[in-house]
This record gives sequence, structure tokens and C-alpha cells, in this order.
Amino acid sequence: MGITGAGGGILSVPILIFALHLPIAQASPIALSAITLAATAGALIGFQGKVLRYKAAFLMSLIGLLLSPIGLWLAQSVPNTPLQVLFGIILLYVSIKMLTQAHQEQLGVATQRNRPPPCQIDPLTGKFDWNISCAKCLMFAGAIAGFLSGLLGVGGGFVIVPSLKRFTDLPMKSIVATSLGVLAIVSAGGATLSLLSGTLNTEIAIPFALGSLIGLLIGKVLEKKISGPRAQQMFAALALLVGISLIAKTF
Repeated sequence: MGITGAGGGILSVPILIFALHLPIAQASPIALSAITLAATAGALIGFQGKVLRYKAAFLMSLIGLLLSPIGLWLAQSVPNTPLQVLFGIILLYVSIKMLTQAHQEQLGVATQRNRPPPCQIDPLTGKFDWNISCAKCLMFAGAIAGFLSGLLGVGGGFVIVPSLKRFTDLPMKSIVATSLGVLAIVSAGGATLSLLSGTLNTEIAIPFALGSLIGLLIGKVLEKKISGPRAQQMFAALALLVGISLIAKTF
């Protein structure tokens, strides 16, 4: 999460499934608690470095918080097998897409845009030039991230990061920091609801969250030494293996 701005929940949940044999409904709240602690630390680092776009993060988080309870409710209602298959498919999709993007970046192939992104930084003020199209795009990304956060405990960074790449002209460091800001708020909402409803196992969640925080801080140090495409490839390869293993385990 510290290197890519994503990956916290999308790898945490499979780890809990494989290592502790938990169903997704139990693993998701634990993953959300870990994402909350680690992402908050990462967002604060980004805020201090003045790369966190807090207004965009707040807008996406607000919509995400509205959709997260629906995902949480479905997670407790739907059987574990289809949720696990869905998780595996998402992992495969994300990993293949990230591998493709990283390969293109290494080859120097620029992403083709038919038109400028709806959210652009005003060079005079250094702030977003807000418009209806920009707000709609960010709200849509926040809604998807919030729903999947509640349903699968994934945080939604794998939705937020590509969305910010597509809909904005932000540099990667700012995208990572803004994504962590969204994850911190949305995951905190989901973890709080799980705690109040009694579905959060705090005995596992507390040490798991502390481990996640340590991992994020290490990732932030490594972020300066590992190139963006290389970090993407490492994460995508791991996610691909986990996705295949998760689907194989289900069947």
C-alpha cells in the first residue's frame, strides 16, 4: 500500500483466507481495520508533503461511505463461495491490467487520451479546476470503491488509483497520497460499522493492523528506491498468483 497506494485489502483478505481459513465475511472487517490504520498514516505523510488532494479525497470518500454499508450487508447475506470467486476474478483483472500498464510505461508507450482529463490542475493556483464532469467522475470512482470496500474488504485502492490516473493529470505521488486519503476514510467507516455490529474480531484485527502499519512505513521508504513500473509489476505478479490460488482453492 505504501508503494502503490493500493493493495492493502486486495492482498490482506486472501492472506486471512489462506492463513487463518476465515470466510470473506469475517476477513473483510479485519482487512478494513488494517487499511484504516495504515492508510491514515500514509495520508498524513502525503498531507505533510503537500501532495494529498484532500478535497478530491473527501468527495470520493463521502460517496464511498454511503455505498459501503450496502456492501457490508451483502457480504453478510451472500454465501462465501460466490464472494471468493468474485474476489479471485477481480484479482486476476487488476493484476493483468497493471502488468499491461507497467509494460507500456517501461517501453515508453504513452497512454493515449482522446481528450484532456475532466479534472485538471490550474497552473496558476496549483488547485483543481473544478467542474461538473470532474465531480461526477470522482463520485463514480468513490461509489465503486465504497461498495467493494464493504462487500469484499478491499479498501478500493485498485479502483481509486486507476480512476485518478484516467480522470486527472496528477503526478503519481499525488495519486498515491490521495488514494490513501480515500482508503483511510472509507475503510474507517466500514470497520466502525463492523465493530458496532459485532462482526469485527479485534483479537486478530489489532495485531494485523499494526503489522499493516509497519509494512506501509517500510513501503514508503522503498517507494523512493523502486520505480513506478517495477513496483506495479511486483504487486501485479503477486496479485495474479493469489487470484489463481484463490479460485483454485474455491473449486
